Amino acid sequence: MIRVGFDGRALSSPAGGVRRYVRELFGALAARGDVEVIALGAHADVVLPSGVRRGPAAHSLPTNAGWILTGLPRAARKARVDLLHAPAYTAPLAGPRPLVVTIHDVSYERRPEWYPYRRDPLRRAFYSASARAADRIITDSAFSRNEIAAGYGVDPASIAVVPLAPAACFTPGVAGALPDGIEAPFVLHVGDVHPRRNIPTLVRAARRAGAAVVLAGADRDSARALASERDARIHAIPAADDTQLVALYRSASAFVYPSRYEGFGLPLVEAMACGTPVVAARAGSIPEVVGDAGPLLDPDDEEGFATAIARLIREPAAAAAARGASLARAAAFSWPRTAALTLDVYRGLLS
Repeated sequence: MIRVGFDGRALSSPAGGVRRYVRELFGALAARGDVEVIALGAHADVVLPSGVRRGPAAHSLPTNAGWILTGLPRAARKARVDLLHAPAYTAPLAGPRPLVVTIHDVSYERRPEWYPYRRDPLRRAFYSASARAADRIITDSAFSRNEIAAGYGVDPASIAVVPLAPAACFTPGVAGALPDGIEAPFVLHVGDVHPRRNIPTLVRAARRAGAAVVLAGADRDSARALASERDARIHAIPAADDTQLVALYRSASAFVYPSRYEGFGLPLVEAMACGTPVVAARAGSIPEVVGDAGPLLDPDDEEGFATAIARLIREPAAAAAARGASLARAAAFSWPRTAALTLDVYRGLLS
């Protein structure tokens, strides 16, 4: 049995794709029965995924970087792990081997103008050094593999592509109660209001199609600014839980994702798993994830997005076909498969 340690402090990441990845991946690995999974440094108040063990404590410098550079390798040695997995971009630069690092995307490296708060040269150097220190890098898409290789100068052959998947709660079915004030028809976006997400194009296209917009994960101030500037009907749900997300996915006329850059796009597979029609940008990793399940448009093609949204609202046959296409595509993604592919990476390093 392989004994794998991972950075358990990643379980305390802000709600979003990284925390979802850590919980789902290591829970799926532990459920297999042939991997012992140990959370190193997880905070005492964090509930671990089923089957995951809490590792021994280890002292470190009192910063996040200090923990990763000093505490995590100490904890890995105390736990006597066979392999250490750093699942969120940064990793010890020295210590137990072999070392696997997951890098979900490098948009902050390739498009730094979107991330003024990440221009700290020490932070960027740490990210780059972590990539080069890894014995193997895992990323979510072939697009990200190529971006990481170009951005950090690492051999593409050392980067394994392991796609993400929807959590088990994301299934088709009868929609639950929607938050107050939200009525059909509406289109849905899940994620923050970030420049790369291209939300203004979504808002303008939805207005042209006669649909309201629900922004799950957006702060209300950003939503109000978008609505006031564009005379649009926008609802913001800053902290939607899974029950709310499932109801929104199932009720939406379309999940619209005009993002200019994604390393994967986890909400896409969540939407498709719920049978939600998808309209998305032909950019980054998105074509890999969506496949033939929905139209892929230039991120700036406002008219194209509006036409696609309007068709799904006004043509029941088109909407039904799109729902079927989403479900068919979603069947390609599952956390047991993601865990199996990750285990293949581990075994390749340990053989």
